[in-house]
Amino acid sequence: MTATRKIAMGAQNWLYPLPALLIGAMVEGKPNFMTAAWGSIANAEPPMLSVAIRRSRYTRKGIEEDGSFSVNVASASQASEVDFCGIESGGKVDKAAKCGFTIFYGLPARAPMIVECPLNLECMVKQIVELPTHSLVIADISETHVSESCILDGKIDVDMMDPIVYITSPIRKYGRLGTTVADAFSAGLNL
Repeated sequence: MTATRKIAMGAQNWLYPLPALLIGAMVEGKPNFMTAAWGSIANAEPPMLSVAIRRSRYTRKGIEEDGSFSVNVASASQASEVDFCGIESGGKVDKAAKCGFTIFYGLPARAPMIVECPLNLECMVKQIVELPTHSLVIADISETHVSESCILDGKIDVDMMDPIVYITSPIRKYGRLGTTVADAFSAGLNL
């Protein structure tokens, strides 16, 4: 690999790619979903994740009130629905109805999940850390649901899932995962 000259761009939140997640919560007695790109696995045992949500978001209100939410990983073919859930407020429109989502609930039946998404995580809030612009919601993953069509030999088939990803500023586009380039936990052994 050839060294290249670096250009300082100032502090930016550029991290590529980001997941394009649909966060589900009950708000004022109805299921609502919002798009969030700032989410990640936070702990292995027990399984935990974190997601950063602006305090002003309608879904954030439901998460705090109920203490539970879902993370729904959409496929690339659902780009329009993912984008719609990010640009419209659930306080003004029934996003689930507009997107044609089929809703299901796990146990306990609190957080709404989307049947059409290949991967759904039920989450219970563990802690909310208030940051300057966002709330960092840290949660236990209490259950994982995977579409049967995305299971091959008892394991999740990411190619069948075809998860949508977000390519942040300055590009602002949705994409999909590319080709595999190496085997994790073994490619480095060649050095």
